[in-house]
Amino acid sequence: MKILLTGINGQVGWELQRTLAPLGEVVAADRKMLDLTSPDAIRALIRELKPDLIVNPAAHTAVDKAESEPEIAMAVNGIAPGVMAEEAKKLGAAMIHFSTDYVFDGSKATPYTEDDTPCPINVYGRTKLAGEQAVQAAGIPHLILRTSWVYGRRGKNFLLTILRLAGERDELKIVADQIGAPTSCRMIAEMTGQILAQCYSPVSSAPSLITTQSGIYHLTAAGQTSWHGFTAEILENRTRLTGAASPRLIPIPTSDYPLPAPRPLYSVMSNDKLLNAFGVAIPAWQNGLGLCMTEM
Repeated sequence: MKILLTGINGQVGWELQRTLAPLGEVVAADRKMLDLTSPDAIRALIRELKPDLIVNPAAHTAVDKAESEPEIAMAVNGIAPGVMAEEAKKLGAAMIHFSTDYVFDGSKATPYTEDDTPCPINVYGRTKLAGEQAVQAAGIPHLILRTSWVYGRRGKNFLLTILRLAGERDELKIVADQIGAPTSCRMIAEMTGQILAQCYSPVSSAPSLITTQSGIYHLTAAGQTSWHGFTAEILENRTRLTGAASPRLIPIPTSDYPLPAPRPLYSVMSNDKLLNAFGVAIPAWQNGLGLCMTEM
């Protein structure tokens, strides 16, 4: 099987190169190889490669920057996935596309399910929802995997920011009224690999699960916390692993830390559908964080 993997310099894309390798020939595309703001470039590459599967973790993920450049965010997050899906349909190929908890407005107090109606409150969320809808509209075998609060050992993310600030400051003020599920990019990649291994099992004569189970799934770490709680766990692991003293941690409300893009106050998502369809149980967010920081 030939797999086209986009966004390889991103957190999830970088990890997926390793987890997808056992499944077939992975053609890893970075920004130089694939300009996601150009539909013509996307079509040309897919027609040249003729992949059996397109895996698309690439995205415009700068949530606040998207507010000031909505056209670019829509090109990458909304239009590009639809172009990929249209080309996949012509080839008889399937697609894995990654989305976000930010398609929801945060008005619930219990975990969101795939049946809940999206209602994004920022440009990033609206463009990611447009991408979901474009992939679905193409009518191809697909899995749309929504995840949340992604972090890892490389790139730009909350974990690395907190570790840097912990070494520079005596006090950290962190938002405590936004609730979600911190999910490591390695965990996302490994769970995706497990799902695809089932979908393309060489010993099964049944139709591929990616055909029979096409749809949207939530894929996040188990449990929930606030950014303040996430920070506290990061600092505790830092002290355990290095002996370094932690700065004083002060909880603040979202209103004390205004940003260009509004955030949902609650964006926890239920993984039950994923568990029922593929038998994949995702570890607690604390476990993923501990593993990530131990490796670092």
